[in-house]
Amino acid sequence: MTPVPPVHQIADPADERLGDYRALTDLELRTKWEPPNGLFIAEGELVLRRALRAGYRPRSYLIDAKRVDQLADLPDDAPVYAATPAVLEAATGFHVHRGVLASFHRLPLRTADDLIASARRLAVLEDVNNHTNIGAVFRDAAALGIDAVLLSPTCADPLYRRAVRVSMGEVFAVPYARLEPWPSALASVRDAGFAVLALTPDPDAVPLHKLTAGQRARAALLLGAEGPGLSKHALAASDVPVKIPMRRGVDSLNVAAAAAVAFWELGRDDAEIDE
Repeated sequence: MTPVPPVHQIADPADERLGDYRALTDLELRTKWEPPNGLFIAEGELVLRRALRAGYRPRSYLIDAKRVDQLADLPDDAPVYAATPAVLEAATGFHVHRGVLASFHRLPLRTADDLIASARRLAVLEDVNNHTNIGAVFRDAAALGIDAVLLSPTCADPLYRRAVRVSMGEVFAVPYARLEPWPSALASVRDAGFAVLALTPDPDAVPLHKLTAGQRARAALLLGAEGPGLSKHALAASDVPVKIPMRRGVDSLNVAAAAAVAFWELGRDDAEIDE
């Protein structure tokens, strides 16, 4: 029989055992606290279970008391704290409508060289600092055949709670690393045999569907932030400017939507999508 983890009932939102879950809506505070302490917060049962399957070690669970029995099969190596919705909201700063939170230890971050050496298709993000977009791009990457994601130093943390939630836990499925120094380190991507493709609304860029077989074979798709797009330095460091042909005078898409279209186009000839 699988051991049932002990459940600790919490009645006081100021209980020191809930320290990992304080002020979850305070982006600046959480950004300064979580990565340096090697922790992140997962929200929702599906995300929690995907984190466990990916090998992340739980530090604690915080669950709506009404849902404790639903999660009785959790590993017993971390305490389970149960509380009413009112206590959860007072402790975290928001209504935890999914009723499930967990604090996890981060895994050591992979190196960019390691990912470059083992990947066939890469996404490279510059200055994408919106956590919703980061999460959506990772979900796109997992679904549409991207092997790894490289992040410029200014990109948002993929393990921030909102990014993890929007990705539906797919940030755990796609390895990522920081690519530094930026953008000169793009040379290491090119030296590994990738074609660095800069996605841009430039009307003179090459339509994605007109790339050569060689350019598609080992592609590193470079995506910029919402609004400003890619910097001139990143564009200069790329091999080919590429575009998604659009209609009705629309010049660009949300970065996550553009990523999904581009990822699908680059992988549409993969044999496994027909299985």
